Amino acid sequence: MPGLIRPELRAALARWREVLIGIGVVLAGLWLFSLGGLFFHAAGALSCALGLALGLVALRRLRFRRDGSAPGAVEVTEGQITYLAARGGGFAARSEITAVALGFAPDGQARWRISQTGAPPLAIPVAALGAEALFDAFVALPGAQPSRFLAALDRSPADGPVIVWQRNAAPALT
Repeated sequence: MPGLIRPELRAALARWREVLIGIGVVLAGLWLFSLGGLFFHAAGALSCALGLALGLVALRRLRFRRDGSAPGAVEVTEGQITYLAARGGGFAARSEITAVALGFAPDGQARWRISQTGAPPLAIPVAALGAEALFDAFVALPGAQPSRFLAALDRSPADGPVIVWQRNAAPALT
């Protein structure tokens, strides 16, 4: 019965689904806690902590989710970021990424610029389809700070580009 929920509401629920799951886990933890006893208090507290952690990560990931209005699509696999587009597409191996910056195209559209060794930089529009998967790929980089990536999304074209993450140079083995 797909006609029971309006398409706008269905889209909003899909966008917020991870946050809603976190809230559900917290509510289940509160219910467990209310059953009383040491075991249920511990299980309820653990469930509440897990739900809060899931909800916070989901809120961060939600800021990366855009409308998909930019050209192209992003696909993140275990070791590679792929941007499929008619013009300007490409891929970046996560182990070869040397820097991630947020810049702006001449039309003001925000773009992630991924620099890598041995290949040209890859520019991915922030609003490309599937670009929300970049959040997990970026925060998995060594020493990455999620708050820096989220703060970069609040920049305007007048602020100019910003390097959000850069790989530390390995010391020479001499």
